[in-house]
Amino acid sequence: MQLWNCRCVKVEKDGAGITHNFYPFFKVDADGTVHRFQDIKFVPPSYNPKTGVRSKDITILPGKNISARLYLPKISGKKQKFSLLFYIHGGGFCTQSAFSPTYDSYLHKLTAEANVVAVSIDYRLAPEHPIPSCYDDSWAVLNWAAQGTEPWLKQHANFSRVFLAGDSAGANIAHNLMVRASEESHFRPSLVGMALVDPYFGNGKPDGLWTYLCPNTTGLYDPRFNPAAHPRMLSKLNCSKILVCTAGKDFLRDRAWTYYETMKKSGWKGEVGIKEIEGEGHVFHLFNQTCKKAKVLMKSLVEFLV
Repeated sequence: MQLWNCRCVKVEKDGAGITHNFYPFFKVDADGTVHRFQDIKFVPPSYNPKTGVRSKDITILPGKNISARLYLPKISGKKQKFSLLFYIHGGGFCTQSAFSPTYDSYLHKLTAEANVVAVSIDYRLAPEHPIPSCYDDSWAVLNWAAQGTEPWLKQHANFSRVFLAGDSAGANIAHNLMVRASEESHFRPSLVGMALVDPYFGNGKPDGLWTYLCPNTTGLYDPRFNPAAHPRMLSKLNCSKILVCTAGKDFLRDRAWTYYETMKKSGWKGEVGIKEIEGEGHVFHLFNQTCKKAKVLMKSLVEFLV
């Protein structure tokens, strides 16, 4: 899952061609075969008797293997409504899953503490499914949910209070979903805000992983990769508040601050805040979810989702 120090190494392979090595994610043989360095485990949906949080899996587009895991907080009444959170997992666009132990445990905690109905989106991974597949898949999940026919969502989701959130590549996807929703007037749910944790917006230098996974990229100023280079686009985001979270030792820290500063100056009418956790690295809160600083970050997210 870690992104730091990821770089592409082109290696001549016995005269047979070029391989691409994006350690710690994957490598690609000259014939196009992808070998992943990480095996992502699957954990089934569950019920936590201590928190009362339940989860279940939904297949949304079987032909494209697009799905989601839904989380329902403790219910005290049949008609009880909660804010609706769409969460997008990170992993460099090319690893991890909504069904992995890391994200399942984190979404259980977030659902319980923020008291929200959560939809954890599982999108197809690059490089087998290059960017923008992750954006299109996530957009399909948003539109599926907006139909309001799924029983948990129909009974308990407040579609007038909808949030987007994600970490790393997932934060990048969340931002791009907000851009698309802001551009399409027919999108029905009322998007209140989004929380971007350690967003993957680059660090001002050429990014070999992004370039390889997104063949049609326009480069360093691609608005999907570097939104701060497009303040006019940011000024049109159709939500009322944004929280940017970063960490003092995150290699993407500077671009998170640039996004925050650009939002403030863009003319956007909403409220933007930033939370920096000193002394920690990229998505540290996922690796040690019970540490003191992870709890500080969780508190900031919970307060934002109120």
